[in-house]
Amino acid sequence: MTSVLGRLDGKGDSGACLMREIDPFRGELLAYCYRMLGSMHDAEDVLQETMLRAWRGRSAFEGRSSLRTWFYRIATRACLTALERRDRRPLPVGLGGASADPGGPLDARPEVPWLEPMPDAAIAHGSDPAEIIGGRAGIRLAFIAVLQHLTPRHRAVLILRDVLCWQAAEVAELLDMTTIAVNSALRRARDRLDGLSIAEQDLAEPSAAEQRAVLTQYVAAFEAKDVHAVVRLLAPDAVWEMPPFAAWYRGRRDVGRHLLARCPGGPGDFRLRQTRANGAPCLAFYLFDGATGDHRPFALQTLTLGSAGIAHAVMFFDLRLFRVFDLPPSLPVIAGSGSGAVVPPAMDGR
Repeated sequence: MTSVLGRLDGKGDSGACLMREIDPFRGELLAYCYRMLGSMHDAEDVLQETMLRAWRGRSAFEGRSSLRTWFYRIATRACLTALERRDRRPLPVGLGGASADPGGPLDARPEVPWLEPMPDAAIAHGSDPAEIIGGRAGIRLAFIAVLQHLTPRHRAVLILRDVLCWQAAEVAELLDMTTIAVNSALRRARDRLDGLSIAEQDLAEPSAAEQRAVLTQYVAAFEAKDVHAVVRLLAPDAVWEMPPFAAWYRGRRDVGRHLLARCPGGPGDFRLRQTRANGAPCLAFYLFDGATGDHRPFALQTLTLGSAGIAHAVMFFDLRLFRVFDLPPSLPVIAGSGSGAVVPPAMDGR
């Protein structure tokens, strides 16, 4: 550790050195901040704050713990400070029951700090394959949603103990708690989660080949604006959410009625790009814009697949997410596509 201390004690280009030291941990720290905060934008901000605090406090690092533990301590404190002034981030299902009027008007709630998805590519940064697999196991969107019901400190304890598999003594040192207090907080956090439903935790996940087949059909159905084909790919009790709209729908019939009444465009107006979010399939929707002559960002949709079909679809209309997912700002028109639809105004969903 002496060589590291020598590089971090202010001699030479300590800022560049610190960035090199933190870089291997960047992906897991970002995922940790995301689990704590439920927002990629907030997680990126807090990670930057963590790096700044680490640089300012580099001379105080004495080597009694590992650099990884030191970075996590700084990140945890930054997250807890950020959460002091933030409400929990829900999904629409966390605000009320399913809508009884699938064809009715939509109530946008941009003032709600909605939960956001996280690109799988961000988890992979600087991580080895084992860390990537472990990271995805605790980053499913439904799990992140229920974490929001815990107090910030209980959230940190549960993530560190049950997701990252830290020892109770390590967590106690990190959070300036006793081991007894850590174990007590963990029991309370687990009890709280036991009282909440994580809808997808018992789903039998299809094989990779089966998932590819479903996604191929789903993309083709949406690009053809074939609502009936879309609905056939859903599980019978599928849940369909669309933040920043508070309304959500359950079951093929209601989702189909909603799409027939509210989905814009016609055959060829949508183009979809596949990516991954929260360890699951994710689709970027681009809608043809007659004013610009190309396809413009419309929404990002995460999908949870089960043996009976698509069990949960969350369509995010926060167009800032296209930059977070490193998606192109537009897609060219394919010959013969596009009926002249105009992309609706952007909804940032904050």
